[in-house]
Amino acid sequence: MITLPIASSLADLAVVGLAELIDQAALQTRVDRKYLVPLAELPPLLSRAAPYARVLDIDGERSFRYESVYFDTPELVSYHSAAYRRRRRFKVRTRTYLDSGQCWLEVKINGARGNITKHRLPYRPQDRATVRPGGDFVDEALLRESISPGGDLHPVLVTSYRRSTLLLAGAASRVTIDTGLSWHVGVRMLHLPDFAVVETKTRAAASLVDRMLWHRGLRPARISKYATGLAALRPELPDTPWRRTLRRHFCGAAPSGGPELLMTRRLEQEASCV
Repeated sequence: MITLPIASSLADLAVVGLAELIDQAALQTRVDRKYLVPLAELPPLLSRAAPYARVLDIDGERSFRYESVYFDTPELVSYHSAAYRRRRRFKVRTRTYLDSGQCWLEVKINGARGNITKHRLPYRPQDRATVRPGGDFVDEALLRESISPGGDLHPVLVTSYRRSTLLLAGAASRVTIDTGLSWHVGVRMLHLPDFAVVETKTRAAASLVDRMLWHRGLRPARISKYATGLAALRPELPDTPWRRTLRRHFCGAAPSGGPELLMTRRLEQEASCV
């Protein structure tokens, strides 16, 4: 549930409809900057951004429930490509908008100079835990980018959160604010209730919100909902790109389904790398 201070701040913003948001800032090819922001920082941030931002409003709602299912090979090729910072990386997921029931199959490609390209296919919500109905679409999107996963894709992680989206004036850029973050792998679950992931999406240059965050001493964080969440829940995996984020923000968020074992293994792994 979105916290009251955030809801009040969102209520003070002017609104934008979905069609206009897509028309002005679809940004299927873009540069993303992600920040882990304490929830207490969000109301003043939204207050400062209010003269320059409009919030997505659909039928009077300004915060929406999302669920993403991430797919990878048995060898976790997608995960390891991110862990070892390979130049060309990919993610395959389904994203379900739980309030509207809409679902998409998505292929995200990290390319040159940090640019991200997203390919999307309308999908049936009942198929969101499998890529089989969209297998040809995934294969074609990866082939177009000269990427071969080298194995069949299976669901490996589910994330859920609430998202609010801002459209910034005078630039083709938008900002997403994700709260109520949770991850689960089988019976293992992890929650991060005291932070939001704020993500700016621009063609290249930093946005007004980026500069506001920098002024508050907040810098872009190495976080991927897929890779960081999987690393937190499976501490045997390599985690170098996200180790600082895991130490600073995830160590206090003990997973259910064996928290003592999981967190002990993570802390032992960190100590061995100090």
